[in-house]
Order: sequence, then structure tokens, then C-alpha cells
Amino acid sequence: MLEQLLIFTRGGLILWTCKELGNALRGSPIDALIRSCLLEERSADSSYNYDGPGASYTLKWTFHNDLGLIFVAVYQKILHLLYVDDLLSMVKQEFSQIYDPKRIDYEDFDDTFRQLRKEAEARAEEMKKSKQVVRPSKKQAQIAAVQKAGSQGGGKQNSGGSGGGKDDADGGSAAKGRAALENGNSNGNLNGGFKSKENGRAEGGAFDVSKLQKLRAKTGKKTDTTVVTKAPKVEPKKKITKKNRVWDDSPAESKLDFTDPVDEKGDGNVEVVAADHGESMMDKEEIVNSESEDEEDEEVNAAKTNTKKKGWFSSVFQSIAGNSILEKSDLEPALKALKDRLMTKNVAEEIAEKLCESVAASLEGKKLGSFTRISSTVQTAMEEALLRILTPKRSIDILRDVHAAKEQGKPYVVVFVGVNGVGKSTNLAKVAYWLLQHNVSVMMAACDTFRSGAVEQLRTHARRLQIPIFEKGYEKDPAIVAKEAIQEACRNKSDVVLVDTAGRMQDNEPLMRALSKLINLNTPDLVLFVGEALVGNDAVDQLSKFNQKLADLSTVPTARLIDGILLTKFDTIDDKVGAALSMVYISGAPVMFVGCGQSYTDLKKLNVKSIVKTLLK
Repeated sequence: MLEQLLIFTRGGLILWTCKELGNALRGSPIDALIRSCLLEERSADSSYNYDGPGASYTLKWTFHNDLGLIFVAVYQKILHLLYVDDLLSMVKQEFSQIYDPKRIDYEDFDDTFRQLRKEAEARAEEMKKSKQVVRPSKKQAQIAAVQKAGSQGGGKQNSGGSGGGKDDADGGSAAKGRAALENGNSNGNLNGGFKSKENGRAEGGAFDVSKLQKLRAKTGKKTDTTVVTKAPKVEPKKKITKKNRVWDDSPAESKLDFTDPVDEKGDGNVEVVAADHGESMMDKEEIVNSESEDEEDEEVNAAKTNTKKKGWFSSVFQSIAGNSILEKSDLEPALKALKDRLMTKNVAEEIAEKLCESVAASLEGKKLGSFTRISSTVQTAMEEALLRILTPKRSIDILRDVHAAKEQGKPYVVVFVGVNGVGKSTNLAKVAYWLLQHNVSVMMAACDTFRSGAVEQLRTHARRLQIPIFEKGYEKDPAIVAKEAIQEACRNKSDVVLVDTAGRMQDNEPLMRALSKLINLNTPDLVLFVGEALVGNDAVDQLSKFNQKLADLSTVPTARLIDGILLTKFDTIDDKVGAALSMVYISGAPVMFVGCGQSYTDLKKLNVKSIVKTLLK
């Protein structure tokens, strides 16, 4: 049964709801649809499943892009209503004829909807009856096939009369052939049971060694007669001796020496000066020029291409007239070029395809404006879509949240998770350095009790930054270590606890279970996924499986998923910035930090406009 059907504008103004249905929706499925699909550029999906408190709905929708209207149908998830798509298309067609932008009340549409619903249900029933054809079961079909084959064989034998000997001979030879074929298949070679003179085989299927030797002898003779040239003598290479390194008396630059000072006295007390590399890049604003010569050259080239394909007159006339309605076939060439461009920028293929489908759904049916080309229209729509995806949907201000937690008398806990070798410990130290510059007291928790050297690595960062570290060594439960670290931070009045965890692959069940236990037991304020900017399609697999495992292994009703992303090695990718888009699209979590170097200051914010410009360049 249909629960509700709504018509509203892209601005959020509800124009009409079906009063006849009159069912009050539990939860907020429409808001979830807008947040999860429409704003996240997943509008090309066929449906959306909403699971709320005490409610499970399936939502289907369609657009009227020229009028800016959205039509949404809601029904119970357990039902399979065949007429919903047909009903939405009919409602869209009828409502678009009476729509007036200045009008708000559409009560007279109730009768029209009632009639359209009856037509859609009747059509679905007819289609269902036409498909219900009685089909024989699999066993009955096999029996019928055997009977048919038997009747055909009997007919041949009867027609042969006294000539049955020939049939028997044919049947016997066929049986022998089948047996030989089966024997050959079982030996791994179809020709195993047949005699083959060309391949030098004997009747038993083995090689005739004498024939093979004769073939080799003949081949050898031919080779000997044809080879008459002699290879030139190769002079032996002179041995290259390594030059001795000359050591200067002057020492190397001090800033390249990051080793800890030597304990000359031997009493174990080493004084380490806190690392001061200047201001962190997090507090610097990056300026991006809005105009680019490359974009202008690209538009000129696109204009020339369109002119060659369509002809000069038709191209100019279309750009001036401008009232042509965009169809899917018109958008496909431009969208294919955009998809290829996104994939060259390291965007996952699945994400690029979904984005192009979503842009096509938002443009199909729109009227092309005057003096505009399809390529530029698609480019603008894709740019707006990328900006919506990469712009954080909710504000996560760590410094504000740290002070709010401090007022409540508890530390702000951040857990760093991710796969192996992405740089969790190094970027944890960068975040600690940035927090120290804002007069926030930080404590590190060494919860990577799995990898050898992980505690020592974090201890080195803590000593250089002169901040406390909580450690319990190796082969301990990381969830218990994190819990004790938070308790220690409460006693020491530390503002922030940065929890370092072991790197783990998304398919490693024991380590993922341990991570889920750590998060469920300690309920951190922020779960940061640390990922490389070098990954392409693997970014989708990593983030989706991390979130899926955290959801499946959660012991609380509302599973805790990834809250933000820290993108590392951003200085090594040039213009291949697509991993940022893939990660944000698949998880919905914003990129909060970007690691762009090896020093403590090399941590900055993600410039959304710069990323979009690079992706579309």
C-alpha cells in the first residue's frame, strides 16, 4: 500500500500531498532522502531505503528539471509495488500542466491523482496476469526431453526396417567416440584417446620418442646450414672503481639533523628542546584564482569541435535560439568526456559513473539557455555537484569542541584509524603540533600494540614535542589501553587525547573486531580515517568496508562510524586529487586535514574550490 506521495520544489516548498492516503510517516524519510541522495548527488539511484525508529520505507522519486519540481512516493519496505514508477511519471505529466510558480494551493489535484492511481494499479494487474504463464517444472521438462529423444530414436530404427545393422554400427561407433572423448577429457587433453600421426603420438596417447628425435635432428640440420654469420667479439668492460668520498670539515645543516641528543653523562636524563618549526599550514588561507587560461582554451577547443560536427550555421543557430530541450542522448558525449577526465584524476570509476548519471538526471528535460552550449552546461552542473559533495554538511570545529569538552571536565578524544603504512603516527604528531600552537594540552595514547616499533615511534614524537605519552607496551588489549589513557588524561587535566591504533586491512576480521571494541568501549569524540591520496579505486573499498565492519560489529544500537578523513601524502600526487572526492562520496565524511610534507607544519585544510578546479581542468 502506498503510504504517501508528495510534490515539492527544489527549494523545499511542499506544493501537494495526498490527503486521501492520510498516513503520517514515522521518522523523517523525506529529510533523509534529501540529505543522503539529493544533496550527495545520488539522484540517479532507482530507490532509497529508509530505516528509522519503528519504520522502514522505500522511497522512489522523479524530477521535472525545467520546472524545478520533485515527485516522491513512499511505501512500506516489505512491499513490492509495481505501479509506483508508472504512477510517478503520470503524476509528473499531469501536474506539470497545471503548475504555476505563483500558486501554492493544489487541492483540485486530488481527483486527478485518484484517477491516475486507479489506472496505474489496473495496468500493473494486467501486466502481472500476462506474466503468470504456467511453466512446467524442471523435472517435468527433463522427462519430456528424454521422451522426445526416445521417440525420435525409435522412429529412425523403425524406418530402417531390416537395415538395423547399420544403425547398430552407427550407434556403436558413436558410443566409442563418446567414450574416447570422455577419456580424453579426464586426461586433460581431448586428443588423448585418438591416434595422431602429425603430433608423433602412438595409439595409447603417448609420444613416439623415435619420431620426435628424427624431427629434432631434421630441425637441427636445417639450422646448422642456415647459420653462417659469426657474432663479433665483445670486449670486456673495464672495471669501474668507486671514488672515495671526501668528507668536509664543516658539519651538515642543523635542520637536517632530527636525531635526539646523545646522553654523554650516562645518567639517562636527556634534555630535549620542543620542536618549533614555525606556524602550521592549518592556520594559513590558500588563495585560488577563479579565472584560468586553461579553461578558456578548453572552451575554445570544445566550440571548434562542436562547429566541425554540426556545421557552422546549425551550431550558431542553436546557441542563439536556446530553447531546445536537453535529452539524454544530447548529454552522453559531454558526460563521457567528463567521466574520462575524472578517472584520469584518480577518481574511482564507480564514483565517476554515478556522478555523471546524477548530473544527467538533473539536466534531462531542461531547456538550453541562449548562447550556451551543451558542454558548458554539463561542465557547470558537474562543478556545482562537486562543490556540494566536497563541502562539509556539518561543521566540525575541533578547537571549539575541545573547549566545550573542557568546560564539561573531560578530555576530547580523537581516534586515528586506517590501513597499513598510510602515516597515522606521523600525522597524529602533526595534529598534536597544531593543537599545541593553540595552547591546548595534548596527550598521546600508544594503542598500536601489534606492530613492532610503533610505541617507540610515537615515543620519539612525544619526546620531540614535549608532550606526555601513555603506553603499556605490546600484546595488550588496545581498548583497555585507550580507556586507561583517558582516565590518566582526566587526572592530569589534559585537554585532548590522541589515540594511535594499529594499521589494519579492511578484510582483517580480528583486527576490525578489536577496533570496533575500542570505539564502542571508549566512545571517542572524533574517529578520523587516515587514507592515502595515492589510492584510486581502492579508496571506495577501504572506506565502505571500514564503515560496514564498524556497523556490523557494533554492540550499541546506534553504530559509531567514521566522522572525518585525514588525507596523507598529498604533496606526491600532482593533479591526481580524485581520492579526496572518492572518499567523501562513499562515506559522507568531510576531509578535515591534508598532510602535505614530512615536517610538523605540513598539515593544512582541504581547499574545496582548488580541488574542483583541478578535477575539471
